[in-house]
Amino acid sequence: MVEVANASHADTDWLVREDASSGEAWVSRCVTLGEYLVAKEGSEIVGFLRFSRFWGRVPYMEMIRVLPGHRRSGVGTALFLAWEEAMRGEGARLLMTSSECDESRPQDWHRRNGFTETGAIELPGLQSVPEVFFIKPIA
Repeated sequence: MVEVANASHADTDWLVREDASSGEAWVSRCVTLGEYLVAKEGSEIVGFLRFSRFWGRVPYMEMIRVLPGHRRSGVGTALFLAWEEAMRGEGARLLMTSSECDESRPQDWHRRNGFTETGAIELPGLQSVPEVFFIKPIA
């Protein structure tokens, strides 16, 4: 059974290792601000969701990752639903996320979870393909 909770500083080493593109300073900052959820099976962390707030207001899911041996078992959905409920509880009316335009599997996942495509931007020098943005009204 999967349990989802806010990450604690005790989870930082695991998050630094598994969210490797972020770096220790950013991971620590996000943990302090409550911007990570972790999914655990027993005492083992099997996935995480990292988010921020677009324009300081709109909850933006930056990254969701489930360890390979635990994918397609409901861990990602449990993380997402816990985040959605937490954001609704904070009064959010809209959720936002994105993926690179050539990532069809993540886009399919977003759509299955109620997101609709809202536009794309090119980020020359940062990405080789455009970033597609998705929104989901939750009010």
